[in-house]
Amino acid sequence: MAKPNPTVTAYIASQPTASQTILKRVRKTIHDAVPTAEELISYKMPTYKLHGRTMLYFAGWKQHYSLYPATDRVVAAFKDELAPYEVRKGTIRFPLSQPVPVKLIARIAKFRAKEVGSREGDNTD
Repeated sequence: MAKPNPTVTAYIASQPTASQTILKRVRKTIHDAVPTAEELISYKMPTYKLHGRTMLYFAGWKQHYSLYPATDRVVAAFKDELAPYEVRKGTIRFPLSQPVPVKLIARIAKFRAKEVGSREGDNTD
């Protein structure tokens, strides 16, 4: 018998209690910013797709949560706002000990939505 597809709700519920509220806020922020994005689990992480293309992932970790992919364009566009956070190898790390930067995450989600939409005919995902 095939395993049922995991859900983002189940993913968040599987995280430490202290992280769950933060991850719920990140989820809501992305959904509110790009309500037409499809939500699913991919690579064992909450994932958002537009036009069948991956727009954004997030994941919870022991001391931080991360957004992926931090493309070169995202990093350049939000350079000043991302300065307080660790950014490397396509990852933006936000400490669990700090408030969720809702406005920044929403702007990144909208930026990625435009980035994915502008490459709709390109199959390099």
